Amino acid sequence: MTAVEQFDRVAVADAVKRVVIAESRLSVDPATITETEPLVGELLRVNSLGFVGMLVQIEDVLDITLPDDLFVGRTFKVVGDLVDVVLQGAEASR
Repeated sequence: MTAVEQFDRVAVADAVKRVVIAESRLSVDPATITETEPLVGELLRVNSLGFVGMLVQIEDVLDITLPDDLFVGRTFKVVGDLVDVVLQGAEASR
């Protein structure tokens, strides 16, 4: 079984939250971030350049490659949007 096959929503969400927290330069427990937390809001501050860096970090942390076409035409407003696309990318790379 590969690492990707072991992923579930909770594991992916935790990894995504950790990367988003690091990108936002915060020191908070990932459990305090919900999937409905805006990526650009009062708590998290992810800009477009930071978003690209986050994707690379997420790929490294989860040991997956996310296809570029997953991001075409998508809008990422909340943490859950990013979790959804990472799960979709992980599924596609199985």
